[in-house]
Amino acid sequence: MKIWYDACTGKHIRYGTAIARRLRRRGNEVLLTTRDHPDTLPLARILGEQPVVVGKYRPDSLFSRLEESASRVIKFSRMFEDDKPDLAISHQSVELCRTAFGLGIPVILTADTPHAIAVNRLTIPFATSVVASCSIPKRFLKEQGARKIIQFDGVDEVAWIKGFKPPKKLASKEPLIVVRQMETKATYAANKTDFTQKVTEKLNSLGNVVFLGRYNKTGVKTGNCDDFVDSASLVANADLVVSAGGTLAREAALQGVPSIVVSEIGKTYVNKYLSKQGFPLFITSPHNLFKIAKKNIGVKLDMEQKLDSLENPLDAIEKIIETDL
Repeated sequence: MKIWYDACTGKHIRYGTAIARRLRRRGNEVLLTTRDHPDTLPLARILGEQPVVVGKYRPDSLFSRLEESASRVIKFSRMFEDDKPDLAISHQSVELCRTAFGLGIPVILTADTPHAIAVNRLTIPFATSVVASCSIPKRFLKEQGARKIIQFDGVDEVAWIKGFKPPKKLASKEPLIVVRQMETKATYAANKTDFTQKVTEKLNSLGNVVFLGRYNKTGVKTGNCDDFVDSASLVANADLVVSAGGTLAREAALQGVPSIVVSEIGKTYVNKYLSKQGFPLFITSPHNLFKIAKKNIGVKLDMEQKLDSLENPLDAIEKIIETDL
């Protein structure tokens, strides 16, 4: 089969690469596309992928978002006018879903962000099948327009953390703390306060803090990352991870690294699921963050057995292709 995957963010690149590698081993042709974004192309290079670049990330205003999205749909439709894919897969790429629906291409959609209401409305109704963690209520997915729902006992990040072998940690006298900036330009983060800069200053007393900025990355020597960093490798060797969302924290917790998720955005079904499963993921308020950080920093757990017990979403995707298409 000819299969198309569109990756809009760094997480999508990592997910899409995992899917592409699995499906290519089965003899399928996989076309990976992306947009020009601070995380997509640098990570693709690290992973050895060469995606086709279509459009760019333009979060400046509602107009720029709409205009760029419409432009990508037009470009995709022209790409596939004479040779369209047999199947499209994405982690809620709006443009892939709209294009595939318009051209009559079946869509397998992965989804794990119920709080991203706009994206859910613009993707889930177009999906032929929705693959989601069992932690996300089926009723929610149905309310958003899902027709066929396949759930797995795990989280999306299992797809690339299982079997992942990060480089060994360099010797350091101080604990390594990774803080991920809140995704302030996401529509679901509108009117939310970004606490991460203040947190970084406070955590300096516990160790060496690396601040992963999302947009303007400057000043490596002051604790910020100027160049692109492979976050999954970085957090694997960290002593503590702090974020406002979830992907980075889940990547770390699955590898046994204590991770703290702060803010209302972080109180997601998948974060709560991992925490209840015994992975070192703590959900708290900014007020209690330092106390939890001090207690858990450096307490890395062996989670290999628990990780192996979680289901891999790649298996669910592969099964859909083999049995339903």
